[in-house]
Amino acid sequence: MRFLLTSAGIKNTSIHNALVDLLGKPIADSNALCIPTAGYGHPQGSPGGAWRFISGQSSEPMCELGWKSLGVLELTALPSIDEERWVAWVRETDVLLAAGGDALYLCHWMRQSGLADLLPSLREMVWVGLSAGSMVMTPRIGEDFVGWKPPTGSDSTLGMVDFSIFPHLDHELLPENT
Repeated sequence: MRFLLTSAGIKNTSIHNALVDLLGKPIADSNALCIPTAGYGHPQGSPGGAWRFISGQSSEPMCELGWKSLGVLELTALPSIDEERWVAWVRETDVLLAAGGDALYLCHWMRQSGLADLLPSLREMVWVGLSAGSMVMTPRIGEDFVGWKPPTGSDSTLGMVDFSIFPHLDHELLPENT
């Protein structure tokens, strides 16, 4: 798996170019699935926030980049769908776009759904994370970012990369992150 771990999505030319390089082809020739799940675990998350992410109307560009196809992979629904079906959907896509929200909530549903177990086998897949969608790939998120608490009570996440992320540094709406 290839990673593009961002704080705010595809916000500039450098990040856009990195995405195209990771894909190995133009965005217009690439299939994407977006994952809005993390937003539901965040205290400020809402169905409207998920819709804005999916419809490309959020302030963090990801879904509106001109994908060949774009679908929704809602992780909370996957346990109720035959695994053969949703695994095929994932294997047929080029990129997974993970929205921001609560990283531990996202991690919980990645594990519960089986997606976390599938990811290591997706060598050519690109994972684009936005805030919590990036943090979930680290070993831990740190106590400062614990909101939703998993049954384990731990701040451990997937550990698919060997570093941690402190997103939104110097963000005007998050002065405590400076």
